[in-house]
Amino acid sequence: QLAGLAVVAFGLWLRFGGPMAEFATDKKSPELFFMGLYVLVGAGAIMSAVGFFGCCGAARESQCLIGTFFACLLVIFAGEVTAGVFAFIGKKVAIQEAQKIYEDAYEDYMKSPVGKVNSTIYRYHVALQCCGKGNVEQQKELPCPENIQLPKASNCLVEIQNVIDAHLHLVGIVGIAIASITIFGMIFSMVLCCTIRNMREMI
Repeated sequence: QLAGLAVVAFGLWLRFGGPMAEFATDKKSPELFFMGLYVLVGAGAIMSAVGFFGCCGAARESQCLIGTFFACLLVIFAGEVTAGVFAFIGKKVAIQEAQKIYEDAYEDYMKSPVGKVNSTIYRYHVALQCCGKGNVEQQKELPCPENIQLPKASNCLVEIQNVIDAHLHLVGIVGIAIASITIFGMIFSMVLCCTIRNMREMI
């Protein structure tokens, strides 16, 4: 249950905290990246709820509840492995998707540098601590964070790649780690179930 709650908290932090939250507030968002997070959060929520079956099954020595616990862990295991594998395999596509969102906002700003467009691209610059796409002359026309020093400001497309790369590595590592813990849970549940059955046969 604690591991499940930890996974949920981790997934929600990646979804609503940090630089990636800025992409989620826009009309367009990197769907592939957030899809992996939703799978991770869903698996964590199920994992936490399923802990109840394990506790009740062990306390009541119920083979039915322990069997249900095992089946649920198997589903969670599949979900966590999917999230972990996706995080490593789908990284390139997720990066390209997020970069396209920034480039669209960048082009919109260049066409009309006022109002909401100005606010949108400024949020990206603050969250990513960058400004523009590496062109010094264009950087001077953009709403850059105050602590960014031109021309040393980072290229936002590079920063997007770095941020998503780091976040997806975390998703992959957490997914595979929880999947490993789930394997131990399945093994122990089967051992407990067999032990209960043998004890009843002896009686």
